[in-house]
Amino acid sequence: MADDMGYSDIGCFGSEIDTPNLDGLARGGVRFTQMYNTARCCPTRASLLTGLYSHQAGVGAMVEDDHVPGYRGFLNDRCVTIAEVLREAGYQTLMTGKWHVGEKRGHWPVDRGFDRYYGLVSGGSNYFSLDPGRVMALDGDPVQPEGPNFYFTDAFTDYAIRFLDERKAGKPFFLYLAYTAPHWPLHAPEAEIRKYRGRYRDGWDALRRARHERMIRMGIVDRRWPLTPRDEQEPAWDEAANREWQARRMAVYAAQIDRMDQCIGRVLRKIRDLGQEDNTLVMFLSDNGGCAEPIAPNFRNLDGKVRTAGGRIVRYGNLPTIDPGPADTFQSYGRAWANASNTPFRLYKHWVHEGGIATPFIARWPSAIRRRSAILPQVGHVIDLMPTCLDVAGVPYPKVFAGRTITPTEGISLAPAMRGNVQARPRPLFWEHEGNRAVRLGGWKLVSRRPSGWELYNLPEDRTEMSNLARAYPDRVRSLAGLYEEWAARSNVLTPEELRKLRVRG
Repeated sequence: MADDMGYSDIGCFGSEIDTPNLDGLARGGVRFTQMYNTARCCPTRASLLTGLYSHQAGVGAMVEDDHVPGYRGFLNDRCVTIAEVLREAGYQTLMTGKWHVGEKRGHWPVDRGFDRYYGLVSGGSNYFSLDPGRVMALDGDPVQPEGPNFYFTDAFTDYAIRFLDERKAGKPFFLYLAYTAPHWPLHAPEAEIRKYRGRYRDGWDALRRARHERMIRMGIVDRRWPLTPRDEQEPAWDEAANREWQARRMAVYAAQIDRMDQCIGRVLRKIRDLGQEDNTLVMFLSDNGGCAEPIAPNFRNLDGKVRTAGGRIVRYGNLPTIDPGPADTFQSYGRAWANASNTPFRLYKHWVHEGGIATPFIARWPSAIRRRSAILPQVGHVIDLMPTCLDVAGVPYPKVFAGRTITPTEGISLAPAMRGNVQARPRPLFWEHEGNRAVRLGGWKLVSRRPSGWELYNLPEDRTEMSNLARAYPDRVRSLAGLYEEWAARSNVLTPEELRKLRVRG
């Protein structure tokens, strides 16, 4: 799983089917072109782990506890995780990386079914050290970064390989590897950044056009869908200031992905060396679309120097006088490059238009998925990943777990689609994040960007959401809006206004 990765930020590195990286994974397996996340990191992780919409699991927004069922900020006791169910079925359950669905003990990975864990219990952090207020853990104990060459992407990978080596012989395993890359800050080893120096000097407009054409040739997007206009808040590249610095930002972002790609290759090689490649299902996806945030909200306006928990002096802020990439910087790549990451869609992480929720999704399982380099039109959602894992393991989704009544899963297994049996009957899918709302049924999508009203799109004809048909089809708007309201009522969804009133009273 990758963090803050845009729909088009995949398929840039390898070329051979058996290359142990993302391209090799894709060429040796299948790619879903209509897979969805929930538009934000922690809600996506809650849905992935439980097979529920995030509000049902208790993570309807972020990790703050509002003391109402949908907004506890941690996985509640009415959900069960993939790890909890598979461990009961005899699997060894392993995790490295970002957790971000419960930051207090009682809600850590080892409290929710994982035998081994190493990583960030909290959200994203400086890649070279630990930011103030962030928590790392090894199993059930807090830890600190190790050694002078520490880099989170490498560390998550090192421990994933270590856990695979130390697993109990003869037991099947479930490994959840959740990278922070390429979430801000823009941090990468200089050797990786050098590969991309000069690569983005033609700018975001040229990059969007080139990616759009490449994705059409690959069969990932339909030529009928127009490329969305450049974000209206951003200038044309030829009119942009500080273009060398801007190009460097995107170069560091690419370097982060490259390093993650190499590390994924290391894990895939380990699985091959263990003799488990053929009978291991490997899935890759991102937790939201490209991120347009200028910088971490609590650091947005800082131009000075702030000492981190690791003892470094770090220069915060997207300042053209600071070259991004080194450990003593803290920057993001900004709206214009996020617009390029989300080619050909519009909007970003946080919103539930396609730019926020469309996700690259790859699955490879040599002994069961016979096709290679296949592109699948099956519509999928992160709620489907737990049912998929349980299906391929031959384990039922529990009605009761550890004496607790469990909310029934909202997802379906994608394993039949991976084998070539695309689901014929459409089902409704739903989204809500901080007031942004959507429902999709078949080819129709109703979506609202808070505080605006409903927009209606015919996705087979217009997946880039350029032609709003709400006025032309009022009955369809009412029907889909009714489905959304029924779902919201049963899924613990509150409006931002309702949450605000609770916080004022509380």
